[in-house]
Amino acid sequence: MERLGTLASLWVLLALCICGCALGPDYKRPAVDAPANFRSALTPAEQGSIADLPWWTIFKDETLRRLIAEALEKNYDLRAAVMRVEQARQIAAQARGQFFPQAAYDATVAKGRNSFLTSPSPNGGSTEDSALINLSVFWEMDFWGRIRRQNEAARAQYLATEEGRRAVVVSLVSSVAQAYFELLELDLELAISRKNTKSFEDTLRMFTLRLEGGAASKLETASAEALVGSVSANIPDLERQIVLKENQINVLLGRNPGPVERKAHLLDQANPPEIPAGLPSELLERRPDIRQAEQNLRAANAQIGIALTNFFPKIGLTTLLGQVSPELSSFTDGTASLWAVAGTMSGPLFQGGTLVAQYRQAKAACEEARLVYEQTALNAFQEVSNALISRQKYAATRIQQSRAVKAYEEAVQVSLKRYVSGKASYFEVLQNQQNLFPAETTLARTELNQYLATVQLYKALGGGWREGEQPGAAKRENQ
Repeated sequence: MERLGTLASLWVLLALCICGCALGPDYKRPAVDAPANFRSALTPAEQGSIADLPWWTIFKDETLRRLIAEALEKNYDLRAAVMRVEQARQIAAQARGQFFPQAAYDATVAKGRNSFLTSPSPNGGSTEDSALINLSVFWEMDFWGRIRRQNEAARAQYLATEEGRRAVVVSLVSSVAQAYFELLELDLELAISRKNTKSFEDTLRMFTLRLEGGAASKLETASAEALVGSVSANIPDLERQIVLKENQINVLLGRNPGPVERKAHLLDQANPPEIPAGLPSELLERRPDIRQAEQNLRAANAQIGIALTNFFPKIGLTTLLGQVSPELSSFTDGTASLWAVAGTMSGPLFQGGTLVAQYRQAKAACEEARLVYEQTALNAFQEVSNALISRQKYAATRIQQSRAVKAYEEAVQVSLKRYVSGKASYFEVLQNQQNLFPAETTLARTELNQYLATVQLYKALGGGWREGEQPGAAKRENQ
């Protein structure tokens, strides 16, 4: 009967523990003032978004796809982020372990006089053998929800690191795409510089022949030669920038610095059509940095409950089972048994304001996390709006810049014909050639800015990954 009464008491305590309320505020997502539509969006807000598409359907260049796939496999920052996730997962597992009884063992075997396991003797005692072996179990009853709040905080931190890993993926995909397009733009600038250098050299050759024939002055050849040198000076610097950009891409891929094989040209790239950005409210669910900030807020909210439970006593059950004897032979005859069952309670009486300060610190940390969450969401709305307007205006700029380049090309051809026929001066030829070179360079950079605006829009919307999918599988499905 006594044993049944003890078991009944344990079940009552366990029921009270399970049914007890967890102290502290329960988490509620803060209300974010999301706009009805993104500023600068040309289409009304819709459920569909460009961010719902996997990156390999956005960036159609085969070389870029291969580079991104390799970066997702070998990039060191991403691999480090995976290890951070694993650390957080194990911390969460440690927190879950507090729900279960904590068992430990202890054993001591000694030989001595008046040792701690023998009774002291008035005449100095005698030398004896002594032994202690016990198994102890402690189980904290989570009356106030301390363990539950610790688990809530640990799980939120684990999810925050997982969202952090996804943020690294989004950043990595966009970084590789941006660096690749910048590399193609440098290739295009180099080609333009070489083409214009050849054009100026042809002009210099024509002026030289006319000078030798007495139909031109030294001033013409000197001016043409100066322009040849000015344009040619861009070539080494562009080659330097290309090597630096290739090294940057290789580091993103986890490679040693080296060349990047490529066959595509910037002008061959297909810019995706106008695709709606989606609902601003969906951005809160899609962008990993916002989701990470929310999980950090959830963890900070749970810390308030943990701080509150420190004001209350910790209540638990402890048991002790073992054998103790001054003689090793007593272990076998059943007379050395040791056992105990007890309830424990420990709590603070006076801490000099420490617990109050810890509670106030937890509340302040939670308020900070809330502000960070709201600021992260606000920054996300800004980034999407900036990317949308940049994409639109760069497209308009490209149209006008293409118009200027076409006009300058025609002007160069006409001025050369006029010069040969004696109807125009050398100055007219050089001026039109000199205007064409920067116009072509500006057009190349505008082309680049269009692609980068698409990359930034995709990143700002939180696109860039689909868990469990591979570009090869998607390609096979479309065939």
